[in-house]
Amino acid sequence: MERPSLEINLPDTDEEGKLYVVDSLNNLNKLNVCPDRSQHVLDEEETTGGNGENTAGSNKRNQCLFFVTFILTLVISLALVSFVIFLIIQTRNKMDQLSNRLISEKKTIEELKEMNNIILKHLNQSRIKE
Repeated sequence: MERPSLEINLPDTDEEGKLYVVDSLNNLNKLNVCPDRSQHVLDEEETTGGNGENTAGSNKRNQCLFFVTFILTLVISLALVSFVIFLIIQTRNKMDQLSNRLISEKKTIEELKEMNNIILKHLNQSRIKE
């Protein structure tokens, strides 16, 4: 079974329009001739850019750009994580200093309470004697 080819007269269209129509008809004819490979043919045509040029260089450039962006993102993330860890360590050191200061002040307050109690006892004893 041989299929008839599609022939159309294009009397009043400009060159660009003719090329577009011819390209569309070629795609349609490819789909009719080999429907099982139609997607493969269209994919090949898309990767070649429709004008026969191979876009492997463009794909390689896109991959390189992706990896450069990925590595840059990783480096920035690592810098941010390092900064957060630095801040956590600094905060911990400040909290330790504050805690030590509070403990020493608590001891000082307890010593002052003891001295106050001793003074009060001494005053009470001196009043009793009077």
